[in-house]
Amino acid sequence: MALIRQRNLTKQQLRRIKKQNATTDTCDSKQLLDGVVIAHYGKQLEVQVTGLPLQMPVKPTIEEGEPEPFWQPIQLGDIWRCHTRTNLAMIATGDKVKWIADPNTGLGRIEYIGERSSLINRPDRYHKLKPVAANTDILAIVFAPLPAAAASLIDRYLVVAHHANIQPLLVLNKSDLLTNKELAHTQDILNQYQALGYKTVLTSCTKEQGLDALTQQIQNKLVVFAGQSGVGKSSLINALLPKSSQDVNVISENSQLGQHTTTTSRLLPFKDSDYLLEHGGIVDTPGIREYGIWHLTPNDIIEGFTELAPLANLCKFRDCQHTPNTKGCAIQKAVADGNVLKRRVDNLITLQQEANTKHY
Repeated sequence: MALIRQRNLTKQQLRRIKKQNATTDTCDSKQLLDGVVIAHYGKQLEVQVTGLPLQMPVKPTIEEGEPEPFWQPIQLGDIWRCHTRTNLAMIATGDKVKWIADPNTGLGRIEYIGERSSLINRPDRYHKLKPVAANTDILAIVFAPLPAAAASLIDRYLVVAHHANIQPLLVLNKSDLLTNKELAHTQDILNQYQALGYKTVLTSCTKEQGLDALTQQIQNKLVVFAGQSGVGKSSLINALLPKSSQDVNVISENSQLGQHTTTTSRLLPFKDSDYLLEHGGIVDTPGIREYGIWHLTPNDIIEGFTELAPLANLCKFRDCQHTPNTKGCAIQKAVADGNVLKRRVDNLITLQQEANTKHY
C-alpha cells in the first residue's frame, strides 16, 4: 500500500486549525469534572464526583406536548458509570481523574489521570502489569490460622509494599482459632514479623476482637486489603463498614481453601458522603493465591527483605545467589549464626529465581 503524503497546509489554514483546537480545548477544560475511581469493571468504571465543572451542562428546553427526555443532573458525591478516552493508560481504583459527564445518557468519559502518590500493580495471566489500586497509604496483609498462613505469600506482599512505597500492616485474622494447638504456630509467624519491625494486629470477626486496634491503625488512611482467599478480608470489611454489604463465603470443607468472593476492585469510604476521602477508606481487591513478581529484578526483590538487604552488600561476590553452601555469602552465614530466619532466606531465593525467569 502506498504511503499517504502529508498534506501541505497554508499558513492561513494552520492558524485556523490552531484557533479551532484552542477553542475546543478551552471548552473541554470548562466541562471537566474532578472525580475519584471507586470501582473497576473492566472496560467501564464507577467515578464519584469530587469537583463540579466550571461550565455546567444546560438542560434542553422542552416544547409543550413533547415527552420529558432523560437528564441526569451533576451533583457532588454522585457516582457515574464511565469509560475512558482512547489510548488512555490503564486506570486503577483510587485514581483521581478529570472527566466529562453527559447528562443526556448518564454516562461519562475519563480524559486525564491525576498524578499518583502510589500504585500497586498485579501481573495478570498474560504476564502484563495491571494496576490494582492507586494513591493508597497502607497495604493490609491479611492471613489466618485457617486456611494455613502462607509466609511465602506474605513475603511477596511485603516486597510489593516496599516497591509501591506503601506502609505494610500484618493482620492476623480469625485469631480465635489460635486456641487450637494445631493452629497456634500462626502466632509465631506474626511474632517473627513483629520482631522485624513490621506493624501487626490480631483480629477476630467472630469474637469481635481487635477491631478497635485495627481501626486505630488505618483511620484517615486509604487502605488496600490483600491476602489469600478465605482469610476473612470481606468479613473484616463488613465489621469495619457494616454498610459495605460485602459478600461472605465459608471455607470449603473439602479443600480447606477459601472461595473467591470479591469480583471487582472497589473503594469504600470510612464515612458516608465523604466523597473527598478526607477520612480515608478501604480498597477491596479480588483475592489471589499467587502474586507474580516477574517484573522485578533480583536486586529489587532483596530490597523488599529489609533485614537481608544490608547483609547482601557484605557477600564476597557481587553476583552472589545467596543459596546454601555459596562461598562467602554473608546471608547464609547469618542463617548459620541464627541471626536471620532461614525461611525468609529461602523465600528470598525462591522469589529471586522467579524474578530471573523470563516470561514470553
